[in-house]
Amino acid sequence: MTVPSLLEEHDVTDMTSTLTILEPYPGIYAYFDGRVAGVRLYSEASNWLDDGAYELGVASYAIVDSREALVYDTHISLDHARAIRGHLEGLGVTSIRVVLSHWHKDHVAGNAVFADCEIIALKLTAERLADNREKIEAATPPIQPLVMPNRLFDGKLALTVGKRQVELHHFAIHSADGNVIWLPDEKLLLAGDTLEDSVTYISEADQTATHVAELKRLRQWPIARILPSHGDRDRIAGGGYGPELIDANRRYIERLTDTLSVGAAVGRLKEFVAEEIAAGAILYFEPYETVHQSNIERVQAVLATS
Repeated sequence: MTVPSLLEEHDVTDMTSTLTILEPYPGIYAYFDGRVAGVRLYSEASNWLDDGAYELGVASYAIVDSREALVYDTHISLDHARAIRGHLEGLGVTSIRVVLSHWHKDHVAGNAVFADCEIIALKLTAERLADNREKIEAATPPIQPLVMPNRLFDGKLALTVGKRQVELHHFAIHSADGNVIWLPDEKLLLAGDTLEDSVTYISEADQTATHVAELKRLRQWPIARILPSHGDRDRIAGGGYGPELIDANRRYIERLTDTLSVGAAVGRLKEFVAEEIAAGAILYFEPYETVHQSNIERVQAVLATS
């Protein structure tokens, strides 16, 4: 369901004019923005915010129980992060912790708003952020200062949010430092960028074999529903995706690499994943044609050097 927006009460700017707050499950909030035709938040010129996260749609999440909140990613701007924090405080939350799904800009841009909170991340995420700090802070738009995580872990970390059991797990999908949130009692996965609708963005094309193996490992879990960072607003509002989203993302990578490895033509995304669209595992969203073309070029570049 959709929760009435509290944005006007918290003195945020027009950067959040299209942000909506969803509650797909009791006490689990999705802060969704983007996929609004003809709208750009930052600039008409090319930039990572408008031409990536916002165009494709992006959601950060919060798990709330007993005046405690766990925020999963700090969104695409300081304004978005302020809106998240303002909403949580409006709910009576007095303790906030942050979990980072991975190091990419659209997931850490609001970290400074939570600088006084515990910010949890994989050690690998902290390393990637440190290695890329100058580029991130000088990006368009800039993320300056980039506030770093202050609690690090490897592999798995178990937490509680009020009475809720929460687990963090490392999966090297999309990015080597992928970190998902698993709620075992609800059998609910908050996937970050490890899964996307319409298709995964292959940011590390030389690691596709690892991504496929990790997707197979993830598929063994007793997952009932999935909430990704990039997906369809209405489907997220309605409770998310089924585990077939994992199969769809895996088959896309396998089909793409197999097709390109024999020098065959790939074609448009809409036809390339027609089977998964027809089955309802994913929805077709036209801007993902650009992601698909990028994936083709990245995989081709790796194949050319192998």
